[in-house]
Amino acid sequence: MSLLTPALLELKNIQVMRGGKVVLDDFNLRIHANEHVAILGPNGCGKSTLIKTITRECYPVIRDGARISILGRESWNVFELRPLLGIVSNDLMAWCNSESVGLDIVLSGFFSSSHIFPNHLVLPEQRELAQSVLAQLEIPHLAERPVSEMSSGEAKRILIARALVHQPKALLFDEPSNSLDFHAQHSLRRTMSLLAKSGIGIILVTHDLADIVPEITRVVLMSKGRIIADGHKEEMLREEPLSKLFGMKVEIGRKDGYYHL
Repeated sequence: MSLLTPALLELKNIQVMRGGKVVLDDFNLRIHANEHVAILGPNGCGKSTLIKTITRECYPVIRDGARISILGRESWNVFELRPLLGIVSNDLMAWCNSESVGLDIVLSGFFSSSHIFPNHLVLPEQRELAQSVLAQLEIPHLAERPVSEMSSGEAKRILIARALVHQPKALLFDEPSNSLDFHAQHSLRRTMSLLAKSGIGIILVTHDLADIVPEITRVVLMSKGRIIADGHKEEMLREEPLSKLFGMKVEIGRKDGYYHL
């Protein structure tokens, strides 16, 4: 990676408070474009706040030496920023209109909305892009199916398509396997692998080792609002650092490039 190329994401010495409580403290993280990174930590460690800070739903405390930059810029129009980083989260699915069909949810990504409203003008090229992404993810059959009639796994794939229509620099996955059965988890992880191989950056935020697909090479361990370790996957996913992270003795299994507790 060239030193002249700006990082996709850089957070330096940030502190974020929610409800009067410090949730992220002296937080430092740098991720390059096209990098595949997993941020691993137990529930309650601040992962959700980190995501909301990246997506500008939460803002850090103003203090000397603290900064957030995306692609080298600290100031963004949020509507210009959203197409650069595709978000796949459970919160987003809860926000979407359950009676909307799959194609409309994907198209809503162009408007950063929950569905297509009457004032939205969908251009032919946008519709073509949406259909192309549905085909890429092998789910064109979901185009006309209401979200309320989809399985959790199907709905998650529609959210991935929604995030992809802008051809973003990276995809941010927030606890992607939550609420999915084993088959849907397998399908989701296969999709994440294929996307990583296609060249798009993957930022995975999870508490589940099994979500860390083989293409992810860097793992960041997060606890109590801080990064406690950051390095190559094989160094991070060992029994000693993970026992410390989760506060209990763990044993690690590995098969076909996947790790399991």
